[in-house]
Amino acid sequence: MAGSKTILFIEDDPFIVDIYVHSLTKAGYQVEVASDGAVGLEKAKTGKYDLLLLDIMVPQMTGIEVLEHLRGKGGTGLPHSKIVILTNLAQDDESRRAIEAQADGYLIKADITPNKLVELIKPIIGG
Repeated sequence: MAGSKTILFIEDDPFIVDIYVHSLTKAGYQVEVASDGAVGLEKAKTGKYDLLLLDIMVPQMTGIEVLEHLRGKGGTGLPHSKIVILTNLAQDDESRRAIEAQADGYLIKADITPNKLVELIKPIIGG
């Protein structure tokens, strides 16, 4: 059931936060937001989330750095959390493959609507 699923959304754009959080909440997910990478990393380490939606370009610490801390060599792993990168940045193929090797999904914001995001994460965390 979606209502029991929690999402940490690490994103600094208030407009994007509003529209995605609205759709995710409407779908029954519980959503917490961190507007910078350092705060997001601390929340990810101390909370238990089913999913982290992680933007690459956030202040203090990039999404790539957060991902590396969580899933890279010596990272905590977060075995109970899935991580999906959500970005508008185009990555070269090598960078994208490296990100995808550590993340559970990679989505381009320009390619998805908030409702489509809900549909795309259902198979990843249920709900």
